[in-house]
Amino acid sequence: MKVWIDITNSPHIRFFKSIIDYFQDKGEEVLITTRKFGDIHRLLDLFEMEYISVGKHGVSLAQKLNESTKRSYELAKIIEKEKPDVGLAKHSIELPRVTFGLGIPNVYVLDNEQMIAANKLTLPLCNKIIAPKAIDMWKILEFGADPNNIIRYNGTSEITHFKNFHYNANIFEDLQLKLKKSKTILMRPEPSLASYLEANCRESVLTPIVEVLENYANILIIPRFKEQAEIFENNKNVTIIKPPVDTFSLMKRCDLVIGAGGTMNREAALLGTPVISCYPGQLLAVDKHYIDMGMIKRSTNPHEIVNIALKLLVNKKENRKVKTDDLFKIIVENVYKSV
Repeated sequence: MKVWIDITNSPHIRFFKSIIDYFQDKGEEVLITTRKFGDIHRLLDLFEMEYISVGKHGVSLAQKLNESTKRSYELAKIIEKEKPDVGLAKHSIELPRVTFGLGIPNVYVLDNEQMIAANKLTLPLCNKIIAPKAIDMWKILEFGADPNNIIRYNGTSEITHFKNFHYNANIFEDLQLKLKKSKTILMRPEPSLASYLEANCRESVLTPIVEVLENYANILIIPRFKEQAEIFENNKNVTIIKPPVDTFSLMKRCDLVIGAGGTMNREAALLGTPVISCYPGQLLAVDKHYIDMGMIKRSTNPHEIVNIALKLLVNKKENRKVKTDDLFKIIVENVYKSV
């Protein structure tokens, strides 16, 4: 069996790593494609994954349309030649379109119900859609998905990220961090290049929070791109973390995570680290899921975030474990069933 996996965002590398390893260990052939976006290439190289890079991410709506159209065209030529038995992706716009056009079955992992344009372009073309129960079924159907193709599970996609994770308690030392305070906070800025979020690449919702909390704790920031790093480069007690890095060990070692995105917040919650979400857009269902369980605190008010952060730094409590389905097994089984 040959499996085509299209990786279009950095977090998807962690998501697919154990799945790729499993298929390769079973003697299956895995074809990995990706695009130029963020730290994808560096992370793939870090994990020693062989890949074909096709296309890039657009910024404006016109650029997104043009780049996606070009990428679909280039991928179609590659996939027609490679002849995979099945396609597997998580929020790739191009894979469902290419596999549908070439008559190849696909398995699609969904965890963002607010990517309206992307979901309308992909879900109607998907043979199997694996989605968390936290997302309203009717919301998925609104995008044109066939209800017979939807497989639902307890939990969120991040549960697969830790299948082969080994905690490095010496991560601070390995990174040679020069920390001045006894407490350390890890922060992640908002995804300001995403089409579903109106944000400024030259500003961040974290700015006023950093300016206060850097007086009480070491601040580590993992920017999404160069411009975000530049926002904080003059802060006195801020360290910019440059990927690739063992973010899981980093999150687990830190006393608190404050994130203006989604994936890292959910990962930190599963690791047991206190988390505050300050995502500036409408929350995803998977984020609400963790907030309702008390695993993530939520606020967009800088003053309130600072107060919550100071309380959590004093009274750190590990998040409780939650019961989840084996998403890894669900994905692997449905890939084999699709061939």
